[in-house]
Parts: sequence; C-alpha cells; structure tokens
Amino acid sequence: MRVEFFGVRGSTPTPGKHTLLFGGNTSCVYISLASGEDVILDSGTGIVALGNRLADVNSEINILLTHNHWDHIQGFPFFRPIYQPDRKITIIPGAIDGADKDAILTQMSGSNHPIKYPQLPSNICLLADKSLANSFEIPGFIINTQRLNHPDGGSAYCLLASGKKVAYVTDNELSSPNQMHTSWQQWLDFIADADMLIHDAQYIDADLPVKSGWGHSTFSEVAKLACQGKVKSLYIISHDPTRSDDELLAIEQQLQTQYQGQLNIYCAREGTVVDLAKS
Repeated sequence: MRVEFFGVRGSTPTPGKHTLLFGGNTSCVYISLASGEDVILDSGTGIVALGNRLADVNSEINILLTHNHWDHIQGFPFFRPIYQPDRKITIIPGAIDGADKDAILTQMSGSNHPIKYPQLPSNICLLADKSLANSFEIPGFIINTQRLNHPDGGSAYCLLASGKKVAYVTDNELSSPNQMHTSWQQWLDFIADADMLIHDAQYIDADLPVKSGWGHSTFSEVAKLACQGKVKSLYIISHDPTRSDDELLAIEQQLQTQYQGQLNIYCAREGTVVDLAKS
C-alpha cells in the first residue's frame, strides 16, 4: 500500500514563501495498491495535481469525502478526469448532517462555475448511502467508517488492504464542547494498531478555548491518541493556514523528541510518499 500526500493544508489554500516546505494545497491523499486499485481521500485543491496524473490512465476513480466543507471539495471542478468522456468516477460523501450530499457537484452550478455539473461528459456516480454504513468495500479495499466530531458531521475512514491499515481522520475534534459523535475510547478502537494514522491537528494548545467547538484537534491531543492506540506512524494533516514552515518544523521536532521510541510522528508534507510495504 502506497500513500501519497497531495494536499495537507486546512481551511484555505496558502501559497507563499512561508509554506513551501509543507505545502499550501488543501486536503487530498491518494492511496494505491501494487495490484492497481486505488482510492482518493478528499477533493481539496491537492486533487488538481493528482488529476493531471490520472488523466493519462483509464482506470475507474473512487473518491471518499470526509465532509463537504469547502476546503475538502474545492479542487473537484479542476480535476481533469471529470472532463473525460465516459470516465467512470464514483464519489462517496461523508455522513454529513445536512441533505446536500451532492455538494461536490452542485458547487458547479448557478454563477459559481462556468461549466455546470450536468454538462460534464464523465460518468459520475454519487453513492450517498455508502457513507451511512459502518463498513463497505470498493475494489481492493475494505473500508470501515466512524462519525467525525465536526460541525455539520462527516466520516473518518479506516482502509484495509494488502495486510495494512490506514486510518484517515480529518477534520475531527477529540475534545469538543458540542455533541460528541465518537468518544476517545471509540477512536482508540477505530485506529488501534494502524500502520498509519492521518489525523488533523490544526490547533496548538494556545488556540483554545477561543477555537473550542470549531471541529479540530490539538497536536498534543492527537499525539496522545496515536500513542495510546499503538499506531506505527502518525502523519498530522490539515495544517492551520497561518502556520508557517518554521512553526511546523518546531512543533514536529518537539513531538518527535517527546515521543522518541514510542511513536513515529510527522507533520505531513505535500509530495511525501510512504510505501507501507517497505516500512
């Protein structure tokens, strides 16, 4: 199982000299298998570069969305495969609270975008019911789901394939003053012994309590969860748009020192490729 990070930023894209190392594109992670099956996690601006690669092959595309907040769907209108005639694309939205399960498509309507989604020549199938299941399958993968603690809802995913386990949990508030869909213990059960946990930590402790309830976790909370869950590696994603490369490097170094010998921990970088078959 091969994991590639195409977008690791939260909330809004952040191009500029202070984000060159970690990257400024919003959430998109690509997982592929040696047997050829693959899956895309979220459709932030990172999916644009991925689409340029996938446009040169003719395989079926599967996209799992955590939720419909703008930073997780905004790259879709610029994803080249949607403009390829009869290209088969299956989208599974997260278990959101509202009725707009198709927001990834309807963003291309009205005066929002020059090409309207009914005009797309690709063969797009949106399977909203899948996101309500505790478990389902797509080619090559068994997918387990868990409800996010995030405004407007959403889903986390555990992907099982080739004897490996990857947990993708973003955006998620581990200690929220709002209704908690998933408890700390339930998260431990969900991520237990994962080869890789990808979890958002958009906040530092000093961001609270002002941002409490906004739907994200702190670095300290996520590292503690990963350690207790006995995951092999933690990749922190959904970096705050104001967090510079220097700040992220300092946080990463502090966490690596604190958890040395207990947990492999990284702040995810755009362009990083992790081959779990070799790790």
